[in-house]
Amino acid sequence: MLHDIDFTLRDGEFLSIVGPSGCGKSTILRLISGLVPPSSGRIEMPGEPGKPANVGFMFQRDALLPWADVRANIAVGLECAGVPAEQHAARIDGLLELLGLAEFGAYYPRALSGGMRQRVALGRLLAYDPRIMLMDEPFGALDAQTKILMGYELLRIWTDHRKSVVFVTHDIEEAIGLSDRILVMSARPGRIKSEYRVNLPRPRDLRAVRKEPAFHELSERIWQDIITSPTA
Repeated sequence: MLHDIDFTLRDGEFLSIVGPSGCGKSTILRLISGLVPPSSGRIEMPGEPGKPANVGFMFQRDALLPWADVRANIAVGLECAGVPAEQHAARIDGLLELLGLAEFGAYYPRALSGGMRQRVALGRLLAYDPRIMLMDEPFGALDAQTKILMGYELLRIWTDHRKSVVFVTHDIEEAIGLSDRILVMSARPGRIKSEYRVNLPRPRDLRAVRKEPAFHELSERIWQDIITSPTA
């Protein structure tokens, strides 16, 4: 359940949403994507009336097709974007190179590690080439080391392409390391309790930045916001 949600996503901004479990973080992504219609209010998207900007969604589970190899899974994004079939091979080659998967195009999901599967899912999202990328705890199921490595990959790609990103996570430190701005949600009914600008210089080293006093100060403030959030 959500109440009185109001925010603007800036062009090329990396925005994270954190908050207690069940506060409606994932619901916000589903509302933006159109998977769930709003019961009241409205969601304004860039683009012509009736033709909103295209939106891509990356879930916590990679949702790869188990019967398709890596190349075919990435091709799904190209097909959804309407890219002509004759352009698929070159586009997939470029994405595999970008994601460090050039040698794994013929592999099936069952043969890949969790981190590699999420790279493929990210490749499919990039193949779709959305204007807005919605990411619902995409690295939440990964081990700590792989999670940081995927964060590096995401930042590198975001720096090159500067898509607008809405990133949902339970990990406050992950949110600070990646984001330009963070929204903190209250417990149900979910409201935006506070908003923080992440004034840490870019490009960021996700390990080095955690040693900065400003990083720890912001982490503590967000944590206090979450633990003092009243329950419904």
